[in-house]
Amino acid sequence: MKRFVRTLNVVISSVILAPSMVFAQEHAESREIDIMHHLGNSRFLEIPYWKAPYSREIALPQFPPVHLGPVTIDFSITKHLVFLMAAAIIVALAFVHAGRVVRRAEAAGKPPRGLGGALEAMSLFIRNEVVMPNVGHHGEKYVPYLLTVFFFVLVCNLLGLLPWGSTATGNIAVTGAMALLSFLVIEVSGMRSLGFKGYMHTIFYLPPGLPGPLKPIMLAIMTPVEVISKLSKPFALAVRLFANMTAGHVVVLPSSGSRSSSRVWWWVPGRRCLPRRSWGWSFSWRSCRPSCSRC
Repeated sequence: MKRFVRTLNVVISSVILAPSMVFAQEHAESREIDIMHHLGNSRFLEIPYWKAPYSREIALPQFPPVHLGPVTIDFSITKHLVFLMAAAIIVALAFVHAGRVVRRAEAAGKPPRGLGGALEAMSLFIRNEVVMPNVGHHGEKYVPYLLTVFFFVLVCNLLGLLPWGSTATGNIAVTGAMALLSFLVIEVSGMRSLGFKGYMHTIFYLPPGLPGPLKPIMLAIMTPVEVISKLSKPFALAVRLFANMTAGHVVVLPSSGSRSSSRVWWWVPGRRCLPRRSWGWSFSWRSCRPSCSRC
């Protein structure tokens, strides 16, 4: 059992920490790590490779930019766009499969199992415990949109944890576009629910019973405050998700590198090994010998 646990530790550490270890070995002399290489967007996609440094970059298709007056739009494919599309495809395929599983289970009079059952349970929990209590009785029509956003962001974040992966939500353009979409959904829904006149009262707010001479003063003070409050919410959504993903990856890097500055025992099935201390960011594999009383 101990050998199995040690072997599992080596496998998991090798798979998850392989990119950081290889990159650290390349920069062992300078003791510097280019974290922006992992966080930033790129026109190249890093894929696993069987030879050292166990990764290679492939160029992504590039297209000439489109000029619309003073605005230039670049439709070239980037690394974040690849993982963005991958997350969308994964979410779509997962829920199409889950829908079919649930329909077949309902037709057979049995509870859904497997991935379909898990996604149904998660969706029901988010609907009943998060959406409905916060949105209210009219929140049923917003459940599909909110579930889509939740699972899309979840898959984007999980893809960033994979070796040679990238987090699309660590791009401020992605989080900004999602925040803009949420802003439009909120404001358009509010206008449809309150009507145009009622919606404008949320911007140009005047308390009932306010004396006439004070109304211009109240409008001059409260109108900018209401406008800023409407714009600050999507801005906070965009910056918070972007900052969380960026800071999370920055924290994970030294956490994984800290293993190199401690005494770690590497074990190979059938052989025993001696420890050797490795300092800084460089990782050194342990030299193994047939016998070792401390292993």
